[in-house]
Amino acid sequence: MKKNCALIVAAGKGTRMGAGINKQFLRIKDKPILLYTLQAFNNHPEIDSIFLVAAEEEIEYCRKEIVQKYNINKVQSIIKGGKERQESVFNGLKEMKNADIVLIHDGARPFISNRIISEGIKYAGIYGACSCGVKPKDTIKITNKDGFSISSLDRNSLVNVQTPQCFKYDLIYNCHKEIAGKEVNITDDTSVVEFFGHKVYMYEGDYKNIKITTPEDMAFGESIIKEF
Repeated sequence: MKKNCALIVAAGKGTRMGAGINKQFLRIKDKPILLYTLQAFNNHPEIDSIFLVAAEEEIEYCRKEIVQKYNINKVQSIIKGGKERQESVFNGLKEMKNADIVLIHDGARPFISNRIISEGIKYAGIYGACSCGVKPKDTIKITNKDGFSISSLDRNSLVNVQTPQCFKYDLIYNCHKEIAGKEVNITDDTSVVEFFGHKVYMYEGDYKNIKITTPEDMAFGESIIKEF
């Protein structure tokens, strides 16, 4: 039987936070950020299993203090991350069996809604690859090397890409397998499939679906969590 699987990437260190701790373990309302992320997928009826990628030295902490402590029962495996995100994702993909759709999501993006998860599964099934995103609120300028504005971009054609980024499993696995070892600057998983000519459908995200990256994000997160 084919399955919908979530791949939660939580192996990064997040140096911009400056907290001396993995940002996924910082607490909002006395619970780790990563817990909120895992619970969102664990409680979603269309998600069959969860695979968590963590730094090697943090695997046991994730298992005992988050997965077991809070009974995140859909977690099938906690996998050692790689040196870069691309390697971490591929490590996770290699652990999956009988996956049909995979949703790749940032561990530090805890305010993911049921709608975004459901639509990710739906559109990945239709188009093979999709991602949620939101229109930028600010005007985007192009500048020259001297710092002067050259032109403004049309906000109507721009999207701030979020996660989850969702794919048919065979597509994203084969693309990661092909690109592994190549010296290609890949910033996210949609870029991996686009590198091989596959189109990515963009659907509506949520401005509350933030990635906790800076201390300011923590303050915003404290206000968002009151609505969850």
